[in-house]
Parts: sequence; C-alpha cells; structure tokens
Amino acid sequence: MRQMNLFSSPAPMTPMTVGDLTRYIREMFEVDYRLQDVWVEGEVSGVTRHASGHVYFTLKDAAAQIACVMWKTSAPTYGAHVVHGGQILAHGKVSVYETRGQYQLYVDRVQPRGRGDLHAQFEWLKATLEAEGLFAPERKRVLPEFPHRIGVVTSPTGAVIRDMCNILARRWPLVEVLLAPTQVQGQDAPPHIVAALDALYARDDLDLIIVARGGGSLEDLWAFNDERVARKIAESPVPVVSGVGHETDFTIADFVADLRAPTPSAAAELTTPDRAERAAQLAALRTALASALTDDLRTRRAALQAQTRALSHLSPQVRLANFRQRVDDLTAQAALSALHFLQLRHARLIGTVARLDALSPLAVLQRGYAVVRRDGQLVRSIAQVSSGDRLSVRVADGEFAVTANP
Repeated sequence: MRQMNLFSSPAPMTPMTVGDLTRYIREMFEVDYRLQDVWVEGEVSGVTRHASGHVYFTLKDAAAQIACVMWKTSAPTYGAHVVHGGQILAHGKVSVYETRGQYQLYVDRVQPRGRGDLHAQFEWLKATLEAEGLFAPERKRVLPEFPHRIGVVTSPTGAVIRDMCNILARRWPLVEVLLAPTQVQGQDAPPHIVAALDALYARDDLDLIIVARGGGSLEDLWAFNDERVARKIAESPVPVVSGVGHETDFTIADFVADLRAPTPSAAAELTTPDRAERAAQLAALRTALASALTDDLRTRRAALQAQTRALSHLSPQVRLANFRQRVDDLTAQAALSALHFLQLRHARLIGTVARLDALSPLAVLQRGYAVVRRDGQLVRSIAQVSSGDRLSVRVADGEFAVTANP
C-alpha cells in the first residue's frame, strides 16, 4: 500500500492532486484501529434502499450526523432495523468515499434502540389529531372537476413550483395559479406556512389549495408535521391537497388534507383534468351524439312514413280527387250538352232565316221586281203618281231616283 506524508509533501511548485489527497485521508482513517471497530448510536434518517441491495442512510443526533452505508451482504439480516426515525446502535468502520471526498460509516451490524424523538413526536401528534376527528373521512371534500384558480403554498424558488406550473399549464391551460410563497424547511417554516395559508383563506376566488414541498429527510419535512400547520390546514374553506415529499414520505399535513398526493407533481395532476383526455371524450361524445341524432331521425322518418301511409287511406284528398274528377266529367257533359243545344238552335235559326229569306222583299227584288216610293210612301197605284213627281226606286242591288212621266 502506498502511503504519503502530508507534511513531507513535494515542494509547493508540485501540488498534490485531489485524488492523492483524498486517498491519503482514506488511508489515515484505515490505519486508525479505533475507527475500524466502532459502535455509533443515533437516529436513522434519509433511508434509501438501492436496487443493488445496498442501503444508504444517515445516522444523527442533536449535535451532528454521519452518512452510512450497509452492503447487501448485511442488509438481509439487519436492514429491517434501518427505518426512518429509528434509534439504533450501528457497528462498522469509518472510511472515505473517494469519489465524493466524503467520510462515512460502513455498517455491518445493527441493534435497535427504540424510536427517535422526532418519530415519537410524529406519532403523538398523529394520535392526538386523529382522536379529534381531523382525519375523519367524512371531513374530506371532493375536488372541483374544473378549477379556475388554484392557490399554491410552497417555496417561490426551486424546481417544485416550476414543475407544478408546467404540469398545470400542459394539462389545463385555463387554470390560474396564485402562489403564496413561504419557507418550507427549518424552525421558522411553520409560522410562515400558516401565514401563507391565512393569506389564501382571505380570498374568496379560490377553488382549492395545494401545499407542496419536494422530498427530503424526516427533518427536512418536519415543518409539515407541525401542529400549527395541521390545524391551519383543517380550517381551510376550500379543499386542500397535500403534495409533500416523495411517495414513501408521510406527514401530518397529508392526513389532515382533503387529498394526499405522493409528490408535488402528482398534486398538480390530481387537481386538474387532462385537456387532451377531455378533448378525446368530447370528440367521442360528439360522434355519439351525431350517431344518436341520425338514428333518431331515421326512426322518426320511418314512423312518419308509416303514419302517412296509414292516413292516406282516410285522407279527404282521395274523396276530393274523386269529386274533382266527377266535376271534370260533369263539366265535359255540360259542355257537350250546351254544344248540342247550340247546334240545334243554330240549325233552327238557319231554317228560320231561310224561311225569312224566302219571304223577304229582297228575295222578290232579286227576281227583278222593284219597290217604288214617293216621299217615302210605297207606291201601290199609278193614281198615287203625277207627272214630274220624284220617285225612289229600290232594286235588288241598290236604290236610284227617277221622275214620273205620264
């Protein structure tokens, strides 16, 4: 094994590399026998069980904390004792993870020592509020299906608010987000969260409220286990969705809220409809409505046609058509009768005219006779005429004047 003395390092003009320095520090840990066989008591926090089978967690007390690793060879036997808030005795050795330049405890055995103070406080407050009925299912309100304005209580910086706004804008662009900025971690966070909620409660235009924070250790999320925050959430005039931490994290705020979302992003999804899904549903409804209308019209048209056929037998139009044809027949007969009557009358008239013509003086005149008048008086005798009288002679084709000559 290569060893290096920090105080007898090369001249200042030849500095050590970071790798060399970190390796030297690791070797210092490993040659100290007291750090190679150590028992450490503390409270477990930030447990991560990797897919490889290794377990990563933090061991802490009121003064400090240390990162811990338990390899998969020890995890089946001792991993069950490594839980959030658990108080344990961990055995192992201290060394350096060179990649991060971080010293950590490599745990090979664990003895449970009871629950940590934070976990005990959590259970006490949970039991107290549950006994008061703040977690009762009948208190849970249904979220509005189409929210117009959502209040969000979270940090104004960081990925949480950006991710939530992106999801809300993508899923339901009609929604308006009203941010009530607050601290979400630390001793001063609870009163700030309460003040942010009060600011939203003072409005009357909110449809619901989301209380959100990203993941973290039990200590990081402790502000949402505060009794003041829990009771303030219970006072909300509108439904509250809790989106605090990751899926495996539970806080008192989750139990008091009307709905718990596993993550802040999930809270944004659970509180808004998906516009693409709604558009597809609307298109399907439009198609179904058009089909139903078409079917209904087809059915009604067939019924109307059947009723029309049934009514046609009783319709007065049939009788009117018969009457109309009868009128036409009678009109034709009347016209024929009138024509026959006129023809008879015409024939009689012609006969009468012929007889009149035969008796007419004009017919006599046609035969060479003439009619003589004196002063308009018909001359029937020569005694009526004197010499020199002006006479009018009427023949068949006209009239002319003559002077009487004895």
